[in-house]
Amino acid sequence: MTPPSYPVAGVGRFAAGADPVKRGQILDGAKRVFMKLGYDAASMNDVTREAGVSKGTIYVYFQSKEDLFGALVEREKSAFDAAIRQILEESSHVEEGLRRYALAHAHFILDTEMIPTMRILMGVLDRMPTLCQRFFASSPTNIKVLLQDYIAAANEKGELSVEDSDLAARQFIDMSTAGYFKKRLFNDLPVRPDDKEIERVVESGLRMFMNFYGPKNLGSQD
Repeated sequence: MTPPSYPVAGVGRFAAGADPVKRGQILDGAKRVFMKLGYDAASMNDVTREAGVSKGTIYVYFQSKEDLFGALVEREKSAFDAAIRQILEESSHVEEGLRRYALAHAHFILDTEMIPTMRILMGVLDRMPTLCQRFFASSPTNIKVLLQDYIAAANEKGELSVEDSDLAARQFIDMSTAGYFKKRLFNDLPVRPDDKEIERVVESGLRMFMNFYGPKNLGSQD
């Protein structure tokens, strides 16, 4: 029998810094610490205690607090990006895809740690521009870029009539969440809207978008 192969230095053992379970354990602990204390007040010692690892172990995986926070941001962002990609790929027509995208995005804004994370990033923007760029970068998996590509593909199929897919994507994001992003970012949303209200806002934004960019407008934007 052929023995199993491992991404390790030695059978059955991960190479230093390569164990995904240990890395996840550290990131989970770091998330709790950063959300509670913020970036500046948090220390690597706080993370080691919360994650239940030694200080030596944490530095095998992450070179610094900035590196650790950047990895945490990218993990959270990548998980949502992957969920959005799946939503768009599984939607059978453009209105379904846009609706599901908008609902997922609204819940991401209202129900996750994304906005608190952005507040932390805004607090260190001047001192750590590279860290902020890791969050806001328009990579191929960025949720705005995914929507832009989805709109462009729908335009090619005649499901939409769009001249500028980047502009259309930004417009749809703003219309379908109707201020939730800014309100939560600046702590001006004391009570979370209920699901029925979120759906009402999304449907209104979707109708406006389709009224302007829907296929009946082919040739009408000259």
